[in-house]
Formats: sequence, C-alpha cells, structure tokens
Amino acid sequence: MTAPMKLARVLLGIAITLALLLVLLVLLLWVKPPELLRVGANYSAKIVCSNVFLAGRDPDEVLRVDVQAPGVALLRLMRVSVDRERRVVRADFLGFIGDGLAVARPANGCAAVPDGNLDFAAHIAAADASAAADASANANASADADADADGVWPLGDTVTTTTTLDRLLADDALAGPGMRAIVVVDHGRLVAERYGAGFSATTPLLGWSMTKSVVAGLVGILVKEGRLTLDQSAGWPAAGSGGRERIRISDLLAMSSGLRFNEAYGEVSDVTRMLYLRPDMAGFARAQPLEHPVGEFWSYSSGTANILSRIVQDAAGALGAAYPREKLFKPLGMTSATMESDEDGTLVGSSYMYATARDWAKYAQFLLQEGVWRGQEILPRGYVAMMASPVAASGGQYGHGLVWLWGSDAITPGQNPDVAFGIPADTYWMEGHDGQTIAIIPSRALVIVRLGLTPARAHYQPQPLVKAVLDAVPR
Repeated sequence: MTAPMKLARVLLGIAITLALLLVLLVLLLWVKPPELLRVGANYSAKIVCSNVFLAGRDPDEVLRVDVQAPGVALLRLMRVSVDRERRVVRADFLGFIGDGLAVARPANGCAAVPDGNLDFAAHIAAADASAAADASANANASADADADADGVWPLGDTVTTTTTLDRLLADDALAGPGMRAIVVVDHGRLVAERYGAGFSATTPLLGWSMTKSVVAGLVGILVKEGRLTLDQSAGWPAAGSGGRERIRISDLLAMSSGLRFNEAYGEVSDVTRMLYLRPDMAGFARAQPLEHPVGEFWSYSSGTANILSRIVQDAAGALGAAYPREKLFKPLGMTSATMESDEDGTLVGSSYMYATARDWAKYAQFLLQEGVWRGQEILPRGYVAMMASPVAASGGQYGHGLVWLWGSDAITPGQNPDVAFGIPADTYWMEGHDGQTIAIIPSRALVIVRLGLTPARAHYQPQPLVKAVLDAVPR
C-alpha cells in the first residue's frame, strides 16, 4: 500500500470517528439535554405561549422579536411549534433538543411544564377554571356599575391627550429602544400615550418583576380582610427549619428573609431554575436555606415573591388563584390583567402578569390614591405608605412592600439616579426585567408607565422621560 493510500485510510478513519462522536453527542443531548438548554427551551415555549394565547400575537414574530432578537446566542437556534387546538407550545434547540413545553390554561394564562406532565397541568387548569367560574357567579355588581359609569378613563376608554405631551412621547431617545407602550396619568386622567409598531392600547404586555408590587397589594387586601397580618409567621414549622421559622410576612415583603437565592440571569441560577425547571416554584423557593439572619440583610429575590404568592392563595380560601381577579382586577376595572400560575397552580407573583399599559396604569394610580378606588378603601390605611418606606438594609433603594424607591439602574453603584435627574424624593417605582418601569409620584399626582423589550445592555434609563414629563405638566 502506497503512502498516499495509507494517509487516505487514516483520514477516513478519523472522519468516521468524528462523525460517530458527533452522532453520539447529539444523541446524548437529545436523551438528556443539559439544564441550560432546557432553561432556554422552556423559556422560549413559555414566552411564545403567553404572547400567542394572551396577547394574540403571531408566534413566528414572538420567536424572532421577543426570544431571539435580544441577543442570547443559544435562543437564536430555538425552534417553536404551536398546537392551537390543544393550546400547547413546544420549543427545542435545533428543533429536537431541550423538550421545552408550555400550556395555555383558561383561568390563569400559560405555564411552563418542565416535567412534561401535560395531564397534571390540565387537571390543575380544570380546578382553576372551576374556581374562577364559582367566583364569577358569586361576584358583586361592581362590574355592572362600571358598565354604566362615565366613559372617561379609568372608568372607560375615552382619553384626552395633549399636543405637548404627544410631541414629547414621540421623542425616540426619551422613549428608549424597544419601547412598546408609554402612558401618562396626571391627577387621575390619562393625558398622553404612545405605542410601538404592532402594539396598541388593547395589547396585554408582560410586566416581569412589576408583578411583585401587585403581590404586595394582594397581601394588603388580605390584611384588610383580617386573613393575614404582617407580623405573622410565613409558615415554616417550628422544628427542623434551621431558623426559617422566624421569617415573617413583613420580612418577605421587605426582601429581608435571609433565604439564599441567586437572582442572576443569563445562566442556570436559582431564578432561572425556579422559573423554567421546577413545576412548583414556591416549593423550590421555600426549600432554600438561610444564608443571613432573618430581617437583617436585604437581597432581591424572585423566590421571595413566589413564597408570598402561595401564602396569598392559601389565605384566599376557596378563591385560590382567582383571588387577584376577583379582589383586585375586577374592582379596578383591569379587564386585561392576568397573573399566570406555574404548573402546580401557584401564581407566579415574581414575574408573570400580563396587562395592557392602561391597566398597569390603573394599578399604579390605585397605589397613588393610597389603596382607595372610587371611594372604596381596598387597602388598609397607611399600607401604601408602608410599602414605600425604605428598608434600611437596602441602602434606601427598596421599600417594605416590593417597590423600588429609586430607579434601580443607577448611574454609578450606590448613587440614586432620581436625585441626579431632579425627580421628586417621594417617587417610587415598579420595575421589571427588560425595561418595564412605572414611576409613581405622589407630590405631583403623576403616574408614568413605560413598557418594552429593552435589554440592560441598551443602558436605557427612564429618568430622562420622567423628568421631561414633570417639566411639561403644570404643577
């Protein structure tokens, strides 16, 4: 055999070996995909599911714009299929790796199904739908009263905008990249709004962590009803909890439980594992050990909000997951609002509420009015002031009720960007991932909602928009 023939045989053997190794690798990835691929697949399925079945958007557009465009390389290789009849969405890396799965449920939106148990998810959906039907049958006449009320927002859809503010909101630099909706409410009246291409006043939009502030409101309603107290135990047993039995509801509201929780995104961390790999999110968060003394250390945690969500549902009794809709959304006329639940049926109060920008503005206006709506005191007196009072351990940036006391994307670490822009000191914020913000300014009776898809790398800050509105609106 000549030397060239020997070399050719060696090269052929190497090529066959590499091909076999590649086939083996693909087979292994298909049989047991790594957690990072599973997180990406379940995330993709969940985002597409919610935007298709709650917001009525095109799945290909959602995959391209919401999932792939923000720039995570892994997500650019995700492929998604939608079964509209079964209301099921599947997503996979390269179309066959990852087993991403989500299901749309009639009562509480979409849920990721990380264990693949669609039968169980359907069982939970049936129970939620039954509770929702019972709640609607027993609801009071507030919805009928709203139907006969004045059509001016917030009781109806009629708005009167101003030319000055319309021009201001048209400034793309103030609106920021990826803007989808801006709404300005001055003294209880909607005075300006702008929507991105493909979005409108009727499009439900994801608030991400702004949902946490809504959970704080639900806790307040239960306190008003006498079902919860802020000082009561958060429910760990007295024995065998490693100190967690000392955690109170107020500690959870202040993000000062002391529980270990890694909030890092872009990797497999506690928060991504909870949201996309665990069917019982609250159970996962409750299982975390103490890392700091209870009540003495501030640490932002989405797990904390989901523990509170489970407490809310348990205290709500028969209403269960229907409690937000019956006790908050209906009284405020937030007809578009949906707080989604996980596979096990617990509301994902950390992250998953969809509502139109106008309905997000209603909740913020409700807080601005100190929990009073149409003369009805829904929250206990002083509760909103408590929410917006600073947690000392946070350095003043966070309140005792799951709100931010300044825009958290500081110019420099430890510096309050609100001060740098001259925004009133009593301003507090609802904030969420990818650029969701609501500024609530009691001294000026202003609410400014800004929603979009604006990754942190864009370095957008909402303070210039808020300052421009403040300067344009008469005192």
